[in-house]
Amino acid sequence: MSTFTTDAQHFLLDGQPFRILSGAMHYFRIHPDCWRDRLLKLKAMGLNTLETYMPWNLHEPRPGQFDFSGWLDLERYIGLAGELDLKVIVRPGPYICSEWEFGGLPAWLLKDAGMRVRCAYPPYLAAADRYLDEVAKRLAPLQITRGGPLVAVQVENEYGSFGNDSAYLQHLHDGLRKRGFDLLLFTSDGPSDEMLQYGTLPRVLKTVNFGSRAKEGFEKLRAYQPEGPLMCAEFWNGWFDHWGEKHHTRPVESAAQALDEILSCGASVSLYMFHGGTNFGLMNGANAAPGPRYQATVTSYDYDSPLDEAGNPTAKYAAFRDVIARHTGQAPAPIPAATPAAAFGKVRLHESAGLLEQLDALSSPVESAFPLSMEELDQNYGLIYYRTLVSGPRDETRLRAPQVHDRAQVWGNGKRLGTLEREKPGGALPVQPPQGGLRLELLVENMGRVNYGPELNDRKGLPGGVLLGQQYLMGWTNYALPLDNLTGLRFAAGLPEHFPAFLRGGFQVGSPADTYLALPGWTKGIAWVNGFNLGRYWKRGPQKTLYIPGQLLRAGANELVILELEGLRKAQVELRDTPDLG
Repeated sequence: MSTFTTDAQHFLLDGQPFRILSGAMHYFRIHPDCWRDRLLKLKAMGLNTLETYMPWNLHEPRPGQFDFSGWLDLERYIGLAGELDLKVIVRPGPYICSEWEFGGLPAWLLKDAGMRVRCAYPPYLAAADRYLDEVAKRLAPLQITRGGPLVAVQVENEYGSFGNDSAYLQHLHDGLRKRGFDLLLFTSDGPSDEMLQYGTLPRVLKTVNFGSRAKEGFEKLRAYQPEGPLMCAEFWNGWFDHWGEKHHTRPVESAAQALDEILSCGASVSLYMFHGGTNFGLMNGANAAPGPRYQATVTSYDYDSPLDEAGNPTAKYAAFRDVIARHTGQAPAPIPAATPAAAFGKVRLHESAGLLEQLDALSSPVESAFPLSMEELDQNYGLIYYRTLVSGPRDETRLRAPQVHDRAQVWGNGKRLGTLEREKPGGALPVQPPQGGLRLELLVENMGRVNYGPELNDRKGLPGGVLLGQQYLMGWTNYALPLDNLTGLRFAAGLPEHFPAFLRGGFQVGSPADTYLALPGWTKGIAWVNGFNLGRYWKRGPQKTLYIPGQLLRAGANELVILELEGLRKAQVELRDTPDLG
């Protein structure tokens, strides 16, 4: 057994000074068969510690139902790190931000109409406590004090940027102790007064997060923590993308200089990110500035990090490796070779299934007076379809959805009327119900729940109802479309007559390898390969390709299914050997 503690200046491993040189790498964003490869590359860059978040929403997809298997086998992930003589830091939340859906909080929390997250609201605390019970059951035995590689656990996550409920933060801290965590606990926040005043706890190690100006950041930390090791728990060496933005990159020289400044201060560091990975499935989060501005995060989480989305070393990897070697005095290890990707060529999708024609194969109707939210339908992710009948004739008026979360296609008597978007608040569509009335249909896409800031309680669907003029429309049929099981779809040969529609095609692979799905001429939708949800695409960009790990492919026949929501030029895609992130 070992110890990991602190003194006035240092972290101490078995009583000896130890500088944490850590890299953030999230098991849930990486295919499990790639974990060892990525950990070896982390160690080869000169890092000695692995840091990871935990996504509560994946580990407890339904209240009381836990999953720590496959992609979520955190115990195996930590064990692999330990085998490579890496220390491990875990940040279990309950909230993690991380540009992840709802900041890692499970969507089912929002079925409670009075839910208040990240505070001492009793139903939230009860759910968080149940989750932390399970976390402790699995992680406490892996602590360094019991012979494992786990050296530290974070309390909540950047709480000072959200709220000031110190009792809530103390509850989480005390709960970790009561559950058997006898290792180092810490908090992390931005280096500002308001964040450090409410994101921290007395006698709990404080760390700060930033991307530059290390001396200023550590001076602010010292104002609140005169003694103890300095640590940047998130060194932002890259950044993430929203749909419709330019792809973010940070110059290698700028990032390397910032890392050098951190280490020159004698501080420990964790690179956010060392390897970003991918927001597979529908797990991307979103940002919403106070007010109407909503921006969904793209599928790729490449983050312009030292390892790219496919786990290959970049120029940033080489530069960081050299900076670390200068500060540790150890010769840098050889740079690992990149894993080649393959171009499998063009794939024709020759079968189709209309989404609206097959609602009953995917879901069951639920009748309600007011449109139900996803959460009210016990649905976490995907799409939701609404239908109602409006009497006629009427004069032309405006159709509005005061809260469309997040993007709604609208049809009247089978004719597409337009799109309502959360990104464009106040939008309205002209509608004139004819003699005999109007069959009104709305297909709403959950583009990702807000993961940061004051608008976390982000219920999906049409929580504000639908207005025709000044009249609320009542009497709705609701179909939950989580899209987690497509086996009921009935495909037919040929292209769809209209969209949204699923398209299906096959392709042959001789030897499985990483590849990138490009969809030129397609508009917006979701793609699956061999039943695995790769995530969203959108011609808006910046991301133009979806990463397919070779581990998802098989020698011989492979299947590609794509849900195109709005329309395409040609039912053909390409599997390329290079990514295009914009």
